[in-house]
Amino acid sequence: MSTAQHTAVSPKQQFLDAYEREHKTTMRVLRAYPKDKLDLQPHPTLRSARDLAWIFVIERYMSIRIFNDQFRDAQPAGGGPPPAPESWDELLNTLEKAHNDYGDLIRSTPDAEMNRKVAFFTGPKTMGDYTRLEWCWFVLCDQIHHRGQFSVYLRIAGGKVPSIYGPSADEPWN
Repeated sequence: MSTAQHTAVSPKQQFLDAYEREHKTTMRVLRAYPKDKLDLQPHPTLRSARDLAWIFVIERYMSIRIFNDQFRDAQPAGGGPPPAPESWDELLNTLEKAHNDYGDLIRSTPDAEMNRKVAFFTGPKTMGDYTRLEWCWFVLCDQIHHRGQFSVYLRIAGGKVPSIYGPSADEPWN
């Protein structure tokens, strides 16, 4: 029997560990994207690569507002999110800042406060409650979904798709 002591990891810390791990993978995918193909739009109903990547930034800043329950009474007014910057480097730098801002908010929130309810859409025109921790996981899963979309754009653009959860054609594990 092992004499090592095992320390329980809080649900918040489990989320933060996944948040940091998934962000590193997302940044590897985004950094592999060819800068001269940012306007790639594989189909007229799809976003451009630049606008798809910008979702990672918008979601983090929107998540700060939701984490602070600013959607409780009504969706905050505004003209929608700002457009993505023209510069790929600026977009990636803004994503790093947004990632850190959201992570810092979660790290500074006491564990017990992660169970506080916040409101956001649970379906079309339907508001519902999430705990803050549930919201964090919901958004992280959505970011992983968008990263998967972006990896397809990366392949179409002729970039090399890095390993995400296992080997890729461009980064085999053998």
